[in-house]
Amino acid sequence: MTFAHSRDACGDDWPLVGRERELAAMDDVAADVLAGGPRVVQLEGSAGIGKSALLSTWWARNEQFRVLRARCHPLEREFAFGAVRQLFKPLLAAVSDTERARLLEGSAAATLRALDDAAVTDPPPEAANVTAATLRELDALVSRLSRRQPLLLAVDALQWIDQPSLRWLVHFVGRADSLPVLIAVTTRSAEGRRLDPLFAELVRPANCHTLVVEPLDVDGVGQLVRTLWGAEEPDEAFCAACHAATGGHPLFVRALLHQAQRCGVKPTTEFRDRIPTVTLSTLGGEISHRLCQASDEVVALARALAFLGDRKPPELLAAYCGTGRAVVQSAAEELRSLGLLRADGNPRFTHPVVRDTVLATLSPEELGVGHARAARVSCLSGRPDEEVAAHLLAAGPVHGSWVLPALRRAATEALRRGAPETAVTYLRSAVHQPLDESERARVLLELGTAASHYDAALAISCVTGALEGLTDEAARSDALGVLAYSLLLSRGSRTDLSSVDRKIAALSERPTTGPGAADRELALRMRALRSWMEFERPSVTGPAPAPSPGADDDLADRTAGERQLLAIRAFHALRAALPAPYVAALIERASVNLPAFSHDLFPLHYFVAQTLLYLDELDTADRLNRHLTREISGRGMELLVSSLTVYRAVLALRRGNIAEALGAAQDAADHASPAGRLPYALTVDTIRIDALLAQGRVEAAEKVAVTHAVAGQTEVAWERPRFLMSLAALRIAQGEPRAGLSLLRECGHHCEALGTVSPAMSPWRSRAVAVHLALGDTGAARALVEQELDLARRCRIPRALGVALRAAGTVTEGLRGLDMLAEAVTVLRTTPARLELARACHDFGAALLRRDDKRGARGALRDGLDLAVGCGATVLAARLEERLHLAGGRVARSGSQGIRGLTAGEERVCTLAAQGYSNKQIAELLVVSLRTVETHLTGAYRKLGITGRPHLAAAMAHADRCRGGSEPADS
Repeated sequence: MTFAHSRDACGDDWPLVGRERELAAMDDVAADVLAGGPRVVQLEGSAGIGKSALLSTWWARNEQFRVLRARCHPLEREFAFGAVRQLFKPLLAAVSDTERARLLEGSAAATLRALDDAAVTDPPPEAANVTAATLRELDALVSRLSRRQPLLLAVDALQWIDQPSLRWLVHFVGRADSLPVLIAVTTRSAEGRRLDPLFAELVRPANCHTLVVEPLDVDGVGQLVRTLWGAEEPDEAFCAACHAATGGHPLFVRALLHQAQRCGVKPTTEFRDRIPTVTLSTLGGEISHRLCQASDEVVALARALAFLGDRKPPELLAAYCGTGRAVVQSAAEELRSLGLLRADGNPRFTHPVVRDTVLATLSPEELGVGHARAARVSCLSGRPDEEVAAHLLAAGPVHGSWVLPALRRAATEALRRGAPETAVTYLRSAVHQPLDESERARVLLELGTAASHYDAALAISCVTGALEGLTDEAARSDALGVLAYSLLLSRGSRTDLSSVDRKIAALSERPTTGPGAADRELALRMRALRSWMEFERPSVTGPAPAPSPGADDDLADRTAGERQLLAIRAFHALRAALPAPYVAALIERASVNLPAFSHDLFPLHYFVAQTLLYLDELDTADRLNRHLTREISGRGMELLVSSLTVYRAVLALRRGNIAEALGAAQDAADHASPAGRLPYALTVDTIRIDALLAQGRVEAAEKVAVTHAVAGQTEVAWERPRFLMSLAALRIAQGEPRAGLSLLRECGHHCEALGTVSPAMSPWRSRAVAVHLALGDTGAARALVEQELDLARRCRIPRALGVALRAAGTVTEGLRGLDMLAEAVTVLRTTPARLELARACHDFGAALLRRDDKRGARGALRDGLDLAVGCGATVLAARLEERLHLAGGRVARSGSQGIRGLTAGEERVCTLAAQGYSNKQIAELLVVSLRTVETHLTGAYRKLGITGRPHLAAAMAHADRCRGGSEPADS
């Protein structure tokens, strides 16, 4: 078998035959894209079956689409956004500066980091922020392009795509539901990348139409025979023999027909017995045979191309071969004459099968040597560090002073582009270089820092190892910050927390070398980390001492260390029930112009978020959560995403939005780590128990609780008291008040051990009051309520005061008790605590009813009922309905409460939906899951009394007109 220069075995001048079905199916998918939104089409088949030719032919005849193409390569799997760069860089390079500015409007920094090797951003942002911004702004770039002309993003050999580019494709498909964008990919059958969850998500049937490209039938083979022999009409028996010998595989058919023609075969019956069987192995054997007959220079160039890849400059190929450029050009001409190189541009093989065959002739040792040579030549030639690193990874151990810097630079570039998984791959290779102890420790720290973005356990392991060899105090401080952050997101870690605390203490207590700012900042940083440890695990360090007003006078808010300590002092002051204005002043100083999340700021954001939550500054807390979520959106940082989603669930529950809290808790559970561990799993289930009890689903709450209510869980941690309060509520709902009271007392012991006295954080006393009353122990109830009311007045947080006043009103008899309940309602109306207000309205209405003030009772009970229904608290709503009926009031039925019954989340979603936003767009704007949007809309339709989205705009407009209107007075 030989290959001709004019028409090689797999060249571009062969026509596409026998693909009418596939072309028609692609036309149908394109019509769907033009009519409704983005789609993915996958052309799947074996190597050489004609997938790329089919895709090229299809787009050549469809001028409606602007085509952007990328061809993936095995060596480029670790290139951060490598496929994305192939798609968009040629386009941006071809347009004018003005047009480029329009396309990148508002997104230049983030997009250029992904697309431009020379792009510089100042200052360089955190990797989490980079990736989220890059994904969003790539979406924006595609949106702008597709509005001008429908867009085809063609990705050849998807099985070799780099992870960041694949993540963007999945991110885009999941969010863009109205853009005319077709993503067409080709994949080899039975490739291992099918096990990748992102790969599977992109090509799952809900997103993707898969076309399996089959071998040609006999008619298709006959068309290729006619192409080669021109006017001669081929014999059907000859065509059938060619089909049988090749299985109809286009690559094999072309190679076979070439050989036949060169050997003088004619397409007639008499020559059919001279047709040999052709498979991938026989084709590879022929390629190997031709190379064996070639000169050493030709073989060297073939190997250089196999290692370095297509379209590399002649100077690089010459350096690899150790010859001059003229020798390379001569060898390239000989390779073309053998039909192994394409005729156009810089040298490239006619088909990936040629590269595979060349590499298959080499032993594992020769492959390692070849990649090592390619790495060194690429480095000396100034090629991008990611190219050098790709060869180093493929080569195995490579030694040299240039290796470690190249790997570290490649890792830094990967982080700059927002691809920490890639950075970890490079740095893992760097760790195996011959390093002294100090250098190894620094590389481990870099590895742990990159891993902390998505794998807390790996980060803990690496940074713990780094701490053994780091001697520089600033580096040890950085390492401890990354370690503390990773511990926060790695529940169940076996890391010895006491040893971590000792390391922090040792660094914080070391003698300073002078009064310099760096020394002071390091000391502040260590104090902040110790404070975090005191809060997270007081059993390791002992509870933190309670602060006193004025203790922060020595702290400004200029440096990161000062702001960290201000936030920590604010939180400790909150726990100690110091006045809310004092706490708010501290947290405002700590969080003004709060910078983006970074490890060296940890735990600043953490304590700011916790303090805002219990100060009841829920709108500010919500904005902070959205800001942090946007920074890491689409990043694959499952643990941190889960933590922020848990915080969103807590915020929803604090507002009284039961369904929203349950949905967010489920979203957090869906983001569990690969090991199955969920950060703050106890908090998630605490939320679920509270929400399920509010809905009257006691059995479901018990199923959640049973996984945690295990004897022997005695570790003192901040999550435990909250869970005990919820477990107590469950036991009381199950008719076991004494068991519930015992759990509330245990909660009090935990709070005491933690140094938490504020009822804003743990109102266990007011919950115990109701149990004591039910058991007839009025004296104990009064003692507890006096303590809680005193603490609530001291902390001056309206929610805490309103809850304490409601408890006091139920204990206190006569007008004094009624006044306390009225005050509770008045205080809680100023807060976002809608469910607590509904409870206070219930108790106030019940007290009025006992005094035979039915008119006043109806007003209070109706207000409470509206609130309870809006919150989705069905148990409380039922009690309020019963009381309202006894007071002689009319009870509104489900579906008639209108916009007042919508939760804040439901109202936000409905407002956007009424404005025409799709569910996916709403999820993106509000940074929530698609399921949460659907849940909100379903609940809102029921409350508004409508059947679906077509009626939503009118219902919302009517509700706006009626908003503020008064209810008819009771007769």
